[in-house]
Amino acid sequence: MDLLYPVKWVIELILVAFHSLFTFVGMDSTDGFTWVLAITGLVLVVRAALIPLFVKQIKSQRGMVLLQPELQKLQKKYKGKTDRDSREAFAKEQMALYKKTGSNPLSSCLPLLAQMPIFISLFFTLNDAQHNKRGVGLLSQDLATSFANSEIFGAPLSATFFIPGENADNPLVVQIIAGIMIVLMTASQFITQKQIISKNQTPANLQNSQYMQTQKIMLWLFPFMFAISGVSFPLGVMTYWLVSNFWTMGQQFVVIKNMPTPGSVAYDQRQARLEAKGKLPKPEVVEATEIETETKGQRQQPVSKKRKKK
Repeated sequence: MDLLYPVKWVIELILVAFHSLFTFVGMDSTDGFTWVLAITGLVLVVRAALIPLFVKQIKSQRGMVLLQPELQKLQKKYKGKTDRDSREAFAKEQMALYKKTGSNPLSSCLPLLAQMPIFISLFFTLNDAQHNKRGVGLLSQDLATSFANSEIFGAPLSATFFIPGENADNPLVVQIIAGIMIVLMTASQFITQKQIISKNQTPANLQNSQYMQTQKIMLWLFPFMFAISGVSFPLGVMTYWLVSNFWTMGQQFVVIKNMPTPGSVAYDQRQARLEAKGKLPKPEVVEATEIETETKGQRQQPVSKKRKKK
């Protein structure tokens, strides 16, 4: 039995449900834009379901940022020590710090990893539809054929950059649309990761931080992966990833703007916005004033005559 069978079944359920909804309101069931909207609906459902995981990711990332000074101290402590006991002690203390703050170095990959079974299932679902094969659930033979033959701007949703498909009116149009989508996918992924590095990191973490080095690698790695693998994705699959990337980019922008890491550029900008609106809490000066008043008004104790004689 296919391990992805349950995921495929749910994907087909959501996809067909949205397709039926848009057909019900008057859209052409065989039109490519009807299927694009159905895929967009699928993205919204999937990403909404992943919001709890995203919140966990944000908390973990923030913990990693605040943990960097302690990690750097630990690295200096074991610098140059390559014996087995030192390596084990370093790993043990490092894991203790991660556990203490609830952090995970791979936290930023969690939403992407969680989407991989969905992505793979969608790829095979659309790939089967491309070859006029019915799905495992509600994607019937007629719907599979409808999807395979549907087009946007003359490009079949089942087509890829290198395989325009037999139904394509103009293979060049397919390559142009696929190329634009690949560029948008790559750019949106780059911008999302760039937001984290440029705005949501403290100055200390921007220098000599292992976590920061990982983020910089991901800044170039993920867009590169999208650019290379995108040429083999059907346009329907790329539609899913493009909409999903736009969701991630917008979600990340909102979080960084409203819940930035303390000490980061985004945090300073948020504080400035709050101060301009008069919503920034004023520093507490009451206690200091009271102490000062109390000191000035303190009555001197009278000295007894006996103490004077002494």
